[in-house]
Amino acid sequence: MRQLQKTIGLWSATSIVIGCVIGSGIFMKPATMASQLGSPYLLIIVWIVAGFISLFGAMAFAEMGAMFPETGGQYIYLNKAYNDFIGYLYGWASIAVINTAAIASITFVCAEYAGYFIHLPRFDIATEHSIILHIPLIGDLVPLENFGVKTLAIAIITVITIANYVSVKTGNSIQFISTVLKALALVLLVFGILFSGKGSMQNFVTNSGSFHLQGWKLFAAFMAATTGAFTAYDGWNGLGMVGGEIKHPEKNITKSLFIGLFACMIIYVLATIAYMYVLPIDEMARSPLVASDAISKIMGSSGGIFIAILIVVATFGAASANLLSNARVIFAMAEAKSFFPWAGKVHSKFRTPGNSVLILGIWSCLFVLSGSFDILADMFVFMSWVFYGLVVAGVFVLRKRLPGVERPYRVNGYPILPAIFILFTGFYLVTTVYNDIDNYAKGKVPFINSILGMLLTAIGIPLYFYFKRKNTSG
Repeated sequence: MRQLQKTIGLWSATSIVIGCVIGSGIFMKPATMASQLGSPYLLIIVWIVAGFISLFGAMAFAEMGAMFPETGGQYIYLNKAYNDFIGYLYGWASIAVINTAAIASITFVCAEYAGYFIHLPRFDIATEHSIILHIPLIGDLVPLENFGVKTLAIAIITVITIANYVSVKTGNSIQFISTVLKALALVLLVFGILFSGKGSMQNFVTNSGSFHLQGWKLFAAFMAATTGAFTAYDGWNGLGMVGGEIKHPEKNITKSLFIGLFACMIIYVLATIAYMYVLPIDEMARSPLVASDAISKIMGSSGGIFIAILIVVATFGAASANLLSNARVIFAMAEAKSFFPWAGKVHSKFRTPGNSVLILGIWSCLFVLSGSFDILADMFVFMSWVFYGLVVAGVFVLRKRLPGVERPYRVNGYPILPAIFILFTGFYLVTTVYNDIDNYAKGKVPFINSILGMLLTAIGIPLYFYFKRKNTSG
């Protein structure tokens, strides 16, 4: 088999980790996490715990990536560790929930921050609730709710879909510019706020006035907040996809993961500290645009607008990058005859996976109509972690089934660290389903995010047997 060249060094691998991880979550999720926990120090602990758990998972993914240096990442790993059904289920879930909900949630951030400096109208309550789509045992979708933000988010998806449809180069250029602006926004936020002298150290030790959690409720709230942290850390599996191209993988994979994820942990903790320095935990929990609201405290509305503009451009690029890369999952499935053949067509003029791009763009637009940023982010993170857990468990499966296969990199701390990851993932998934059902029963959320994600994934099962029968008969 032809091998990819090993051209990625330590610092290039580290930049891949940081670039894949830092996205839009840090500009929105800390506010939701603050409302769930009501405690400044618990908020910081969540970032640290989620960072270490992500690191344990990333090392297991890196072993898989070094073993199977093929395009497809998780799709390939799950096929190798289990069977083509599990691999297909991940591929379908990535189309039906994971990638599309991720793109929709990022464009929500983009649109909501655009609302900081342009007026985005919304209907009155009666009009918003004039159309309600009820899914039995799941909940209600309200497509007209916050329609101004949703319309702009759909317009953004339309623009990036067209850009990626006609040119791969355009998509890459948008991604590069957005990454630079995202870094600039974070630097200005952290250093501008912390060195302003206009905050209060008391904010770091004062809990919310309504903080009364203990026992199981405290654990459930901690796990709910962990979903927000996982949203921000999502992308740590990116290095595993190029594991076969890393120089000295036995050393550089571990080093780059540690350096990259520790850097992300430091950035997220510092950004959260900066928010809390100027926004008490209760005020932070009520902030719809926490990054702009925090900087406005020290620089006025002009500072908030400037940060909002940077975040809009950065998230626009992040959405484009997600669509650019994730359209390849659809393309790969079509080539493997696990999806409709026309989805794997290369455009005759533009030489892009045009049909795959259109599928992802249209489905993402439908997701925008279904909910809010928190709903979409929680849904795609939940389903992502179902398959993260399966991949890491696959390391144990392959160590037993294929003990003699060459492993350029072996996960450090095996079997303890992968086992910790699997146990934590199990707790996280169970408590998330419990929280979602409990919050829905109490009327706090319109529908059960995790169950809807699993339902959309299950819908793809009949298609698996359809394509399998078609391929067999063909």
